[in-house]
Amino acid sequence: MRVSVLGHGAVTQGWWYKGRALILGYDDPLHYLDDPFYRGAIVGRVANRIGGAGFTLDGAHHALEPNDGPNTLHGGPEGLSRQPWQIERVSPREAVLAHVSPDGAGGFPGTVRFELRIRLDCPRLTYSISAWPGRPTPISIAQHNYYTLGSARGISEHRLQLASDRHLELDGQGIARGGIVDSASAGLDFSSPRRIGQAATDLDHFFLFRTGGRLDQPVATLAAPSGLTMTVRSDQPGAQVYSAAHLSAPFAPHAGVCIEPSGHPNAPNVATFPSIVCTPDKPYHQTLVLEISETGA
Repeated sequence: MRVSVLGHGAVTQGWWYKGRALILGYDDPLHYLDDPFYRGAIVGRVANRIGGAGFTLDGAHHALEPNDGPNTLHGGPEGLSRQPWQIERVSPREAVLAHVSPDGAGGFPGTVRFELRIRLDCPRLTYSISAWPGRPTPISIAQHNYYTLGSARGISEHRLQLASDRHLELDGQGIARGGIVDSASAGLDFSSPRRIGQAATDLDHFFLFRTGGRLDQPVATLAAPSGLTMTVRSDQPGAQVYSAAHLSAPFAPHAGVCIEPSGHPNAPNVATFPSIVCTPDKPYHQTLVLEISETGA
């Protein structure tokens, strides 16, 4: 197993198991400079969508930079995925990257120091993400790999299982406003293994984990027809699952699937969602563990 990491956007450029590519990636690192799909990047300061490109914190309104119609997606046009990260340390099994986001970056308050540790212990790949803010500010990070598990034919036949039977309701702009939907009633029940192509619609939904906040139980498994299976463990309350319907050349739609654990999207604007505000006394930490196993095809 091996991994290739870039300083730009803290991108995971490639991840291979026995020579088989487990994620989508560009061969030329320069292609990531204008990649609109966040391929392999660390996204934030706040992953997913913030409705109306703004929020109010402690009585002060913070206007963000919109990049998804009137909304802010993945931290805005100059979010973490567009920033240079310093590669601080590299060893055969670990890379440590860091980035300091200044006060007001993208409209977000407070200076924040981010650190990403990528640890390789075959068959596991672990992302440990930390952030230390100088003042209260919302932080919710997601790792944005497009998983293929060695398949060149897309992911419609991959079988997905989630530790979830509910997902967030979205409005017409893809913004979570507080509603929760029973996944079975929407034709999106993956509580038992199911082919991704069997979903009632293209997946681009935030699923709430029954095991949110714990690392001792899987939150997702993804099994490819080739015999490779990926088990996902996360300490986050849920994940955006995206079946990549809008990918374009050089990759085809549905060429990979994203499983992006994070805090609730649009949480700064929805009082019923768990808070994603971090402070100097309550910094941010997230752990994502990906483990590969293999059976006969």
